[in-house]
Amino acid sequence: MFLDRDGVINEKMPEGQYVRSPAEFRVLPGVPEAIQRLNRAGIRVIIVSNQRGISLGLYTAEDLERIHLYLREFLQKRGARVDAYYFCPHDKGKCNCRKPLPGMFEQAVRDFPNITAETSAMIGDSLSDIEFGRRLGMQTIFLEEDPSRRRAGAEKAAALADRSFHSLSEAVDGLIGRQGGPEQN
Repeated sequence: MFLDRDGVINEKMPEGQYVRSPAEFRVLPGVPEAIQRLNRAGIRVIIVSNQRGISLGLYTAEDLERIHLYLREFLQKRGARVDAYYFCPHDKGKCNCRKPLPGMFEQAVRDFPNITAETSAMIGDSLSDIEFGRRLGMQTIFLEEDPSRRRAGAEKAAALADRSFHSLSEAVDGLIGRQGGPEQN
């Protein structure tokens, strides 16, 4: 299971602002429990996140690592875990890893050779998330976000996605149900 971070795992900052430290990182309600359900179902949980703020000099890769360490510890205390974190630190048009391009998926496959796009799903809240999943042949799930923080392209993303939900918890329930389901990536 591939998950975007901002807007899926944590509260998204207003457009043009970035989460720069653990103090600004707010986990959304139900996220630890949803990830725990994926863990219990034997589904690998991978975060793939564009982090353009690094290329803009607003925070560093080390700052991002501190945020992810905070998230790991937060989830661990609640019986949940993320198996891997991948991020793109580049600005638009500078690399192959910025979603919707496939670079972060390719990194995940190198680390977890049994991952296939056909058995994976992408859950995100932006057009680039949904395009990333669709280009690779994944099932795509769009999370409807707070309208005040909706990004351009949200309507198109919702139309392109295989399914839409209002939260990660609802999406996990829709994909595997409350009792778990088949093993997926």
